Amino acid sequence: MKDTYKHQGMRQQLVGVLKDKGIKDERVLNAIGTIPRHLFMDSGFLDHAYQDKAFPIAADQTISQPYTVAFQTELLNVEPGDKVLEIGTGSGYQAAVLCTLGAKVYSIERQKELFKKTSKFLPKLGYRAKKLIFGDGYKGLPEEAPYKSVIVTAGAPFVPKPLLQQLAIGGRLVIPVGDDVQVMTLFIRKGEKEFEKHEFGEFRFVPLLEDKN
Repeated sequence: MKDTYKHQGMRQQLVGVLKDKGIKDERVLNAIGTIPRHLFMDSGFLDHAYQDKAFPIAADQTISQPYTVAFQTELLNVEPGDKVLEIGTGSGYQAAVLCTLGAKVYSIERQKELFKKTSKFLPKLGYRAKKLIFGDGYKGLPEEAPYKSVIVTAGAPFVPKPLLQQLAIGGRLVIPVGDDVQVMTLFIRKGEKEFEKHEFGEFRFVPLLEDKN
């Protein structure tokens, strides 16, 4: 598990690509410039780790395109100490970005194989989430609510109500909504029953799976 000057140089090129695509939050760019993305992928993909592309990982899932990770993270507006719930731990890369921003990360994964792998791997790299949980992302994690923000890293056919309910007032939910193609959607909780909704164009994600275990 090495991180070389070459990798660091490739990361800086990737940061340049993300800036050109419109990512402005310096803290998000710095996180992506710091985290060794190649370690989150199978070694066969080393040459592809710093291209702005999604790639397959275990259990028919993908590691999201860096632009998508940066875009979603920027929408979350994370401040150090924020409680953030992530739905879909996957490779752990998005969780590492949130940890680097100083968030207290709670993350749920429903693929057993990925959960086992990532829950061992993330702490080894020094990214310490508050809790990594094997379970159903549609239900969220009510016992730790409320959250300053919730991020969903898979395509949801609809917006799960529990995720909206677990947001703090003023909290933000970033979720790609749709079947084949998803619309990146931001909900800001304005009151007990009041939510402000913003849409940010189309993205493609693997589907958010319900708990079948």
